[in-house]
Amino acid sequence: MPNKTNGTDPQTEYRKLPSVDLLLQEPAIAVLSAEYGATHVTSTLRTLLDEARTAIANGDSAPLPAAWATGLEVRLSSASHPLLRPVINASGVIIHTNLGRAPLSQAARTAVQAAMFGYSNLEYNLDAGARGSRYDHSRALLRELTGAEDALVVNNCASAVFLILSALCQQKEVLISRSELVEIGGGFRIPDVLRQSGATLREVGTTNRTHPRDFSAGLTERSAALMRVHSSNFKLIGFVTAPTLAELAEIRNRANQEPARLDSANDLLLIDDLGSGTLLDTRRFGLTAEPMVQESIAAGTEHGADVVAFSGDKLLGGPQAGIIVGKAGPLATLRSHPLARALRVDKMTLAALDATLRSYQRGQALDEIPVWRMISATPESVRAIAVGWAQTLQAVGIACEVRTGESTIGGGSLPGETLPTWLLALSAEENKNFSPDQLAAQLRAQSLPIIGRIHANQLLFDPRTVLPEQADAFVAGVKELF
Repeated sequence: MPNKTNGTDPQTEYRKLPSVDLLLQEPAIAVLSAEYGATHVTSTLRTLLDEARTAIANGDSAPLPAAWATGLEVRLSSASHPLLRPVINASGVIIHTNLGRAPLSQAARTAVQAAMFGYSNLEYNLDAGARGSRYDHSRALLRELTGAEDALVVNNCASAVFLILSALCQQKEVLISRSELVEIGGGFRIPDVLRQSGATLREVGTTNRTHPRDFSAGLTERSAALMRVHSSNFKLIGFVTAPTLAELAEIRNRANQEPARLDSANDLLLIDDLGSGTLLDTRRFGLTAEPMVQESIAAGTEHGADVVAFSGDKLLGGPQAGIIVGKAGPLATLRSHPLARALRVDKMTLAALDATLRSYQRGQALDEIPVWRMISATPESVRAIAVGWAQTLQAVGIACEVRTGESTIGGGSLPGETLPTWLLALSAEENKNFSPDQLAAQLRAQSLPIIGRIHANQLLFDPRTVLPEQADAFVAGVKELF
């Protein structure tokens, strides 16, 4: 029956479709088979034929014979791009979870490349000429920088908390404020982590107000730990109260002096999940105070936590890792637990973390670590970059302007906190009437995708989050749009 849309007979069009074997004999396709592999080319041809049959069923005609090689080459070229690709982050979100969180410093990238090159002393003690431990590589640096007695690195902060609870609190109670039963990215919730670890959750206080006395009253003979979870991705404001870490430490100290505890094999612990965690004081940059790891440890006093967990790829500015620091006894238990092996990090993570920590050790974090370089950048320096971009683009006829705006810290750090910035703005009406969504989609489709943000019918780009090494590529990518 003739197709009602274009008058073609579907059966006639189906008969025009060549077989896979016939297509593979085409000289142009044979060249592609040599380049991309015969198996991949054969599979892709079958996919193209299936798509052609569907199109014919919907009223289209069969592709012309010359179109097969061209269409195959386009499909193979597109599919050859790695799925994990570098992008230019011009969104103004410094620690962008969807874009890989903290970009690594040059020193960290160099260290990773060196670790990848060949063999390394990952678990080999060069002095002793015998087996060593991968846990030793960042241990001394973390102890020096945080004041902790010991340190351990696993693959992310959620797994660090899971290991802590599994190894130290299984089949026992963990007291936590109701206001801190948070959900982190991907729908993972602290109560769920607690249940999976084998620990029992004991909620104290209320959603908005929890007092030290709530923790004291909640203690039983089954209590293993008091736990504080920093609200790193939300804020409670208004009629709000929460115990300080020092107040929780006092409750722990007092409980451990009671007769029942003195006779117990295990002391009551204080666990501090910082989520992000920082080694630098964020107040220096006009931001609110984010808990510092050193303050949680409170070296040399009885006012700190026993075990502290924080992330490697947020405000620390390093690779994805869950960093655990604290007292020697609990850390030794964690290190020997079977889960520690399942959650261990690889040589590339350890190399990047070591290089990142050495920037702090040298006092060069603001200059060397991209996250801190972005946070500490002045509005004047950001404006100078935006003006330079605008002048370059205006010189080739692209309508744009420089305007004020705000950068966001992001990544579950300093919720609601922003930094004043300057933005490059492309107006849709003045640029061939493209919508901002169309412009944004075209930028994402480039070989080096550019990610901006849309506001008030303008496509905005924040120089604060564009790495200096990518600035020229950013300007070239915007030029390519027009």
